Amino acid sequence: MTFLSNEAMKVTAELNNAYRTPEEIKLLMERLTGREFPEGAYMFPPFYTDCGKNLKLGKNVFINAGCQFQDQGGVTIGDGTLVGPKTVIATLNHHQNPQKRANLIPKPVAIGKNVWIGANVTILPGVTVGDGAIIAAGAVVTKDVAANTIVGGVPAKRIKAVDMDE
Repeated sequence: MTFLSNEAMKVTAELNNAYRTPEEIKLLMERLTGREFPEGAYMFPPFYTDCGKNLKLGKNVFINAGCQFQDQGGVTIGDGTLVGPKTVIATLNHHQNPQKRANLIPKPVAIGKNVWIGANVTILPGVTVGDGAIIAAGAVVTKDVAANTIVGGVPAKRIKAVDMDE
């Protein structure tokens, strides 16, 4: 874990501390994740992660500036998803018992296709977000979100279904 975290810090420092062309961003993200940066995917740095190797992005994903993905537990983001600025995706938790508190409990986060995540959203470990869902700005997502549903608030709750005619 320490090795991967240190490697991620090196790559993200290179990504975040100067202007980068789209091609440079692509190459740095490939180094960070260990996999090909998908067709049509794009990111506005800065971007932060504690690992990088457990991040799987779909085609045409857009990640806005200032996002922080704690991907040690695994983060998957489906095709066409838009991630708002300063989004936090967490995949690790700690035990409640103080004697075990330093131990990490990983749970993956899965985000479907064509999801829209607003600014300053936090998605907690183990959450699955269904295809076409919308997460309102500032929401804290603690439970799964059904496909084509709009959620918001702290903790996030269902607001309504996505209007497919809009």
